[in-house]
Amino acid sequence: MIELPNDNQARPSAGSVREVGRYPIDLTGPSSHTLVIQPGVGSLSIGPLQLGKKVDLHVAADANIDWNVFDAYATPAGSPWPRFLHYTGSDLGFFDWAQKRPIEEMTWTPTLSVDTVVDASQSNFHGFHIELDQSGKPLSLKLPMRHFRLSVSGDLSRFSATGDMPSLLTLAPRTGRRKNDTPFLLPDLGELHQVTSLALQNTPLGQPISLEGLNRFPNLNSLSLWGNFCDLDLLAHHTQLTNLELRFMPDLGGLPTLNAWPLLDRFIAYNVEENAGKRLKQQMKTRAVARPWIEHASVSQLRKPEWWKIEFGRPFSSWPKRQAKLANEAYNVAQVTLSEARSFAEAEAAITTFTVRFNNLKGIETTEREDLGEAVWQLSQSAHRIGQPIAEEIAQRWFDAARDY
Repeated sequence: MIELPNDNQARPSAGSVREVGRYPIDLTGPSSHTLVIQPGVGSLSIGPLQLGKKVDLHVAADANIDWNVFDAYATPAGSPWPRFLHYTGSDLGFFDWAQKRPIEEMTWTPTLSVDTVVDASQSNFHGFHIELDQSGKPLSLKLPMRHFRLSVSGDLSRFSATGDMPSLLTLAPRTGRRKNDTPFLLPDLGELHQVTSLALQNTPLGQPISLEGLNRFPNLNSLSLWGNFCDLDLLAHHTQLTNLELRFMPDLGGLPTLNAWPLLDRFIAYNVEENAGKRLKQQMKTRAVARPWIEHASVSQLRKPEWWKIEFGRPFSSWPKRQAKLANEAYNVAQVTLSEARSFAEAEAAITTFTVRFNNLKGIETTEREDLGEAVWQLSQSAHRIGQPIAEEIAQRWFDAARDY
């Protein structure tokens, strides 16, 4: 291990530290943190203490950070380290830092207490990802004047941008958990509507995103959809598309035939509903006879309705493997018990037993609590012998009374 100089000595030269080890760094003050570099790890996460083990270096959300401390580090091949940086907080210094030191992938979760405008026009990001939760003030960004990819997730209404358009814009709005919810409408995104390449991401069985908002994107030639969407018939208006990708879509109702896009050179349908997928396969072959595909074209992994329920029907898919296994086992027991329930008291007992199973399980925070609340709702809607439905507010009351998380 190389011992870095103390606060009274000059910093090591840029890229001079390439070995694994533990290094004291002046991140928020003299030797305030210890940086641990492990073999083969090219990412680093920074965030407040409440994020626990989800971050490598704990820094208060409003703390000032000296980003230049990372200039000394490089990968064994000599490129800047870390390659992938995740930061939760309000310090904006990394935008200036990125003017001198390229960042391969930057993920930022802003914690802003005031409306914030940032000039990132000179910053060098290859990929910039912004995660906006439901709290915090709006963020306005002047985009980099270079080729880069931009991704925005969460509360899209808090974000606006001006300047040069990204080569790819990915939007992943925060949507509801239930496919029967009123379709989500994309907010007005201002100048970002001028992009030519757009990816929209959603959960496969959650609240659908309406494609009505695509009428604001007049320049699209590439579109990628991932998850649950509605108003697919409106895609017929985008005749200029040369690339269309459909992934993990359980409902392709209303999708136009491939003839709707005469300029289409590339087409992918992957993990889509079986019946529509079969039709797309035939359309793809017919189109190839009249006009051969210039780039990749495929329809694969056609799925029956029950597959979607198994893979995405329960809210534990993003949990760590061990915790998800425990949650699914508890869910299975509760579902069987509820199927025999003949009274509200018996139903309450089943849901209470399920809920208390997690009172002593580590790692149950806001997201996991919401997942468990959704699981309780699903259980309350499953088959039973009571003779009348279990109202959502009743099931939620049983859940809140039994949980300690």
